[in-house]
Amino acid sequence: MIGHRNRSLTRSPDMARRRTVALRLGGFVLAASLAAPAQGRAEEGNIFSNLFKYGGTTVPPSQPEALDPAYCPTVEVAEGGAASRTLAGETVRTQFSLGRLARECTRRQDGSITVKVGAEINVLLGPAGAPGRFDVPVTFQIRHDGKTVSSRTERASVIVGPGEAQGFATVVADELQVPAAMTADYDIAVGVGTGKGAGGKPAAKPRRRKPAVAAAPPGGGDAAQ
Repeated sequence: MIGHRNRSLTRSPDMARRRTVALRLGGFVLAASLAAPAQGRAEEGNIFSNLFKYGGTTVPPSQPEALDPAYCPTVEVAEGGAASRTLAGETVRTQFSLGRLARECTRRQDGSITVKVGAEINVLLGPAGAPGRFDVPVTFQIRHDGKTVSSRTERASVIVGPGEAQGFATVVADELQVPAAMTADYDIAVGVGTGKGAGGKPAAKPRRRKPAVAAAPPGGGDAAQ
């Protein structure tokens, strides 16, 4: 009896080892079964799902909707704004004129358009002219239905060196605004000077010039009228 009781209560080392292994295996299976659902979920913001979906570990920012191309009319030379002269009595000192013109139009999210306009300015010396630095105002305008929507005057600095008869420079006007309601029908105009002629409207008749001529700016330069 005693021997039988001892045999029933005593466990062999092999049995204890097998039981330990079974428990350990059971724990591993349990842990794996709990972890499996979490690995199976592919949610926004998950590093692995983002890697396969977006090619990176983070969600890229949303892109704005594609905008329609902006209407961008050819730049016109304002009536009376193609050229301007300065005189010494009846003799031409300098002539300022427009050369090549360029524009770039960009549609904005609110439906409006911004226009960037560039102009090449040429300064030509007349018989009474002298080399130097010339400050030439250039007026840029956006118009709609014959009316000026926006206007800006930029100044081009043109240098005519010693022994030369003319000089060139470029001037650019940025961010000219076209309201959303006018983007389908507007005009771009450029003119030399700041007067009515540069604005494109018929220029007023020029006043008779006095015989006396004002002293030239330092270096022989002139300012466009």
